[in-house]
Amino acid sequence: PKVACDAMARQHMVIETEGLGTITLRLRPDAAPETVKYVTTCVDDRLYDGRHFYRSDFVIQCGLHGSGVANPHGDLKVNETASGTRISNDRGTAAIAHFDVPDCGNTEFFINLGLNAHLDTAYGGYCVFAVAEDPGSLAAVDAVAAAVKRQGKVGIRRIVVQ
Repeated sequence: PKVACDAMARQHMVIETEGLGTITLRLRPDAAPETVKYVTTCVDDRLYDGRHFYRSDFVIQCGLHGSGVANPHGDLKVNETASGTRISNDRGTAAIAHFDVPDCGNTEFFINLGLNAHLDTAYGGYCVFAVAEDPGSLAAVDAVAAAVKRQGKVGIRRIVVQ
């Protein structure tokens, strides 16, 4: 029961940006249990703290890309896009990034700026593992996107799972 209580208590991933607000993502282990476990392990290991959002076209993206830091967990070996509860890549959803083959997700994840349904099937699909649902989080996502377009990157103070 303590493990179950801990898992139930850890329902949100909170991203504190450098000066542009906080993005709270509701984790969706019902849709992507292995992906949620992988990302929360990376968060618990503080791999994202001090990193940046560096992409802002149809998504904002962050991770270890370009940091020179090796991922101690290796690639995510499963793409859960077609298993469990499928969540479309809609505005405010967070999905794991991968290369052109579906079973190689890594520390990179992105938050969709709009409806990107093509990502549900492209290259095996991009698995949604969390959703930003509150207006303040969506406003912070938009602020990050605008700032990345202006200045190339936005700092992440820290990310925690609670």
